[in-house]
Amino acid sequence: MPVTRRSVLLGAAAGGVAPALLSAPAHAAGLPLLAPLPAGAPDRLLFAPGEQRFAGYLTILAPMSNDIVDTEPYGFMGGGWWRSPAQPFNARVQEHVFTLSWFYANRRTWNPYHRDPALLGRLDAALDHYLKLQNPDGSWPEYAPGERGKASSGFGLGYLAKTLANLRQASALPGRRTQLEVALRKGADWYLDPANSVVWDDPFAYTNQAVAGVAGSALTLRLLPDRARWNRLQERIRFVAKWSQSPAGFFYDPRGMDINYNFEVMLPEMAELYLLTRNPLLVSMTRKFSDWFGYNLLREPDGSGWLTYYAVSDRTATAYYDDAIPDPDRTILGSHFVPAVPGLGAFFTSHEDKAALRHAWSEDPAPVPPLAKQDTSPRIIAHAPYGETLPARAAKRTAIERIPYLHRTDFTELRRDEVENQDYLYVRRPGFYFGAFFGTRPGGPVKAGTGFFWHPVAGTVIHAQQTSTGCWATVRNGKADAESNLVAEYPSKDLVRYRTPDGSAATDLIIGRDSVTRRVTATTAATEQIPLVLQPGDEVWFSDSTVVPYDQTRTATANALTIRRGRTVITITWSGVRTATLSTSTRTYLRDRRRRVHVLRIPHDGALETTVRTVG
Repeated sequence: MPVTRRSVLLGAAAGGVAPALLSAPAHAAGLPLLAPLPAGAPDRLLFAPGEQRFAGYLTILAPMSNDIVDTEPYGFMGGGWWRSPAQPFNARVQEHVFTLSWFYANRRTWNPYHRDPALLGRLDAALDHYLKLQNPDGSWPEYAPGERGKASSGFGLGYLAKTLANLRQASALPGRRTQLEVALRKGADWYLDPANSVVWDDPFAYTNQAVAGVAGSALTLRLLPDRARWNRLQERIRFVAKWSQSPAGFFYDPRGMDINYNFEVMLPEMAELYLLTRNPLLVSMTRKFSDWFGYNLLREPDGSGWLTYYAVSDRTATAYYDDAIPDPDRTILGSHFVPAVPGLGAFFTSHEDKAALRHAWSEDPAPVPPLAKQDTSPRIIAHAPYGETLPARAAKRTAIERIPYLHRTDFTELRRDEVENQDYLYVRRPGFYFGAFFGTRPGGPVKAGTGFFWHPVAGTVIHAQQTSTGCWATVRNGKADAESNLVAEYPSKDLVRYRTPDGSAATDLIIGRDSVTRRVTATTAATEQIPLVLQPGDEVWFSDSTVVPYDQTRTATANALTIRRGRTVITITWSGVRTATLSTSTRTYLRDRRRRVHVLRIPHDGALETTVRTVG
């Protein structure tokens, strides 16, 4: 019988050895398929609470592994499981080598793939392809062959370093481990080079990607110690601390704020970097971010969660966070900052609530659902070995009480980023909390002008969307003034004057003790647009007595709309009797989906004054 790559691989894996031949360039078609899970697996009761997040990945391990190409392009992780474009040149597609290596290396009662030779063979093939994608300078491509990618190189360093650690733990593939060591050193050298304008661009952008690469470099240097490289890494941390964070408090992503990327990607990556280096600058950055975050998350008084000021997010549309988030929880690694920054604990699931969610998961009789393609981020399980330091319920409650607009009832806070020409305005008065954005919009999703209106008992009442049909704005010819770089002046703490750059719409924003007034002048007919968040128990009616049931649309000829929520009454009045419409939408918030966006539209001839007022 002739000796083939397949026969050598099977024999070596079965015998617990992995000769250098396993990393040789010769390829043979027909890698063994990974067996599907046994009937009834996985058993939820077998998972330790902190490892329940592995269950969904276990359900897709066989089909994802079996989609690895064993002809040409050999080792490409096909099937479209992770990242787009799903093309052989995209190194990010290969990041699940970490997932394969973890299941191979780690013995668990629920893991039938521990030391599985077919899994090892397919992992080896995937690594073969991944390593060949590395450019000569140490970078990896994402969107085109040979591209020097900031994200693909940064995240890749972390996944490949973790894969090396798993292979060392399993004493597997020594030849491939040697190749990984060479690739990681080259990758870290490329990433940590201050002259590398791909990573260290000016102005500095996509902070989450850069920090991921620095964290991957830190893990690389834990596995492959080198004093000169370690010193270079510390210098890059100092660079990040100096240039990645806006004076307003957020991290540039790319040159504005983004709720999702800051909290769900940047902060966990920075927490990993902190755990690997203990650099105190990372704590200082987190403390500044935690303060900023507290202005931008709107606490629902019933404790169900937070609505976010996502209308000014530069990339994503994460509009809310439930108070208790089940696994998989993308934010959880960031909880390692909570002991040093207790205020950050306000935004994490409490230890007790997480334990209850995990207990409920283990008792659920339903089969573990497989993960959907593309929704399979390896970082969910890559972060699991670090554990978590979630706040106790009492500590979280204390942190929430210290949120600025919950702790104080009267302030005007203007956060400015003069380099980017961005103004973030936050106003607290006894009857409401209000936010707005002016200046240069960092990206298309950002909607400027008035953003939200929150009441301490009723919760969020007005919540701007990232769309032209759902922002809080003046709309002319289908275009909202919120889609412009609004030019603002601040004559006093209770008055803001702003206009579109071409002067087609100008607004006086007048802030009272229990009201906010928009006095709009436009050069042509326009529509005042106000996105309301309504709940099933709300009583809503126009001034002509037209009642608007929850999740329905009504038109009336009126000069006011009233919302009664419990003992709180919110009125929206406008100058003159006009035909106005309150329209429902499909947009809901939080897991209970009780809060639904409805949009009030009031057409006018170019001049209109609206006032939002709270009573009770």
